[in-house]
Amino acid sequence: MATADLNPRASALPPGAANVEDDLKAWAAEERRAKWKLMTVRVLLAIALLALWEYGTDRWFDALWFSSPLRIGRHFLSWIQDDLLSHLVITLRETFIGYTCGTLLGIALGTLLARFQFLGKVLDPFILALNGIPRIALAPLFIIWFGIGEPSKIVLAGMLSFFLCFYATLSGLRSVDAAYISIARVMGANDRQTFFKVVLPAASPWIITAMKVSVPFALVGAIVGEFMAATAGLGFKIQLYTAQFDTTGAVTGVLVLMVVVIMFNTGLNRLEQHVLRWRPDNSAVGSSEVQ
Repeated sequence: MATADLNPRASALPPGAANVEDDLKAWAAEERRAKWKLMTVRVLLAIALLALWEYGTDRWFDALWFSSPLRIGRHFLSWIQDDLLSHLVITLRETFIGYTCGTLLGIALGTLLARFQFLGKVLDPFILALNGIPRIALAPLFIIWFGIGEPSKIVLAGMLSFFLCFYATLSGLRSVDAAYISIARVMGANDRQTFFKVVLPAASPWIITAMKVSVPFALVGAIVGEFMAATAGLGFKIQLYTAQFDTTGAVTGVLVLMVVVIMFNTGLNRLEQHVLRWRPDNSAVGSSEVQ
């Protein structure tokens, strides 16, 4: 009996389709191996750095300055059992609300001024003047205006996120190739369809990049506000540990903030993959060109 009779699916495939399917499977397996290799190297590098840090403590430098991974780990475990989660929730709430409001307002205003160019020219010097003000210098004023509670930290975090997203959105929408818009108009698209189907997707890499960059800025705004005046939050605890010369506690708080930023950016990377799923995979294109 012929091979095609034993495998009906193979006989149904057009000529060459089986080879393409095998190539795709091989490419997917290679991608998985590359990801595991990258993750393994990263983990080994992190372990090596931590081991070097631990070994150098009290040998190359005093533990008072940088503490050590083991001390930080023990402090972290005891802090979890104490009040870490309550302070973390406060800082995350301030950061998330400020970041969300700042980015949404920045994207909305950037889109508005990109669509209405005359309005953009009118408001441009005023926005530029506001952007020239160091936002951190406004933290004491925000505390006077909004109090020592969460609203002052939310406003500061939102301002630090706003201008990044605003200028990225404005630049991204203005830099869309006019040929794409002309092609959409020729195909019969109206203004609304052209904006949502052509202009906005073309500018989305700019916007998402600004959203990712804004995450640490929003967190910095919340932390600086807590440094200035607060009764709770990670910034408040780091300031307290620093005043007590407790390097272990302060470094532990900084590392917790670092993990928070990584988690925020991981979520935004997933959003980027979903929003930009229309773009071709560069690695796939490159591998096919090499073949």
